[in-house]
Amino acid sequence: MALEIERKFLVADDSYKSMAFHSDRIAQGYLCREGGNSARVRVRGDKGYITIKGPSMDGGISRFEWEKEIPAGEAWELLNLCHGGIIDKTRYLVKCGKHTFEVDEFYGDNEGLVMAEVELESPDEEFERPQFLGKEVTGDRRYYNSSLTRFPFKCW
Repeated sequence: MALEIERKFLVADDSYKSMAFHSDRIAQGYLCREGGNSARVRVRGDKGYITIKGPSMDGGISRFEWEKEIPAGEAWELLNLCHGGIIDKTRYLVKCGKHTFEVDEFYGDNEGLVMAEVELESPDEEFERPQFLGKEVTGDRRYYNSSLTRFPFKCW
């Protein structure tokens, strides 16, 4: 099982779009969320995934993660079993220094929310900050995708 270490930020402007080298539309939902654990189903482009994550540690910076690719058709079927709403977003990949930032632009009930994440090797790893990064929201549970299905951005 891998340890996911990431930091999360709000996005201050849309310059990430011209900086992106790739983008995909993503649909994802949650089969369960209990005790900080979650089981997620995702369709990204033409691929499906099932992911199990453990509770957050280090103030929300790290958590254990297991992911397996599954056929996209099976992932679409599993999305019908998900609790709450389905997250609909476009993910843009932006290279900055030696890191790739994943910038998610949300639609539907989370329209208007744009967040960037960067995965790190260690919680204290330094990284170059692109101009579009805004306020850090690492550890703020409102911004977890699993929370956005239950308490969408439009209701804040």
